[in-house]
Amino acid sequence: MTRFKQLTVAFLAGLCVLATDQVVKLAVVEFVMQPPREIPVLPFLNLILAFNRGVSFGMFADQLADIPGILGGVKILIVLGLLIWAFLSKTAAEAVSLGLIAGGAAGNIVDRLRDGAVTDFIDMYAGSWHWPAFNFADVAIFCGAVLLVLSTRSSKTATPSR
Repeated sequence: MTRFKQLTVAFLAGLCVLATDQVVKLAVVEFVMQPPREIPVLPFLNLILAFNRGVSFGMFADQLADIPGILGGVKILIVLGLLIWAFLSKTAAEAVSLGLIAGGAAGNIVDRLRDGAVTDFIDMYAGSWHWPAFNFADVAIFCGAVLLVLSTRSSKTATPSR
């Protein structure tokens, strides 16, 4: 696969994640969570409405509350770095995984720049222990990271043909 095709594949994967993330968040905020409430879905899963003003898991929310643009700017640089990495990647799986991560990050960037916080709505729990709320973009980032690790491991274990 040419580098241009790899970048195109990564970009399209990221664009699909970004679009899906924004449509799902719009539906959750404007329709599903009107009024905001907790909606049980499965014995370990609820839909809720939360706004994360910090970084991962709400860390540094107080320090970042007044400067959401700076965090958004840093994330934009990270997304650009991921797309450059996708351009230089050696496999299509690596390019797709980087596109998933970049698209998820871009979805959260849009929230942060528009609202000053990332919209989260998935609440997973076991008993009284709750994982921090997350969203579709976070799922794409996680899946992209897992695919990246798997694609990197499989490309290192493959023996080159001679």
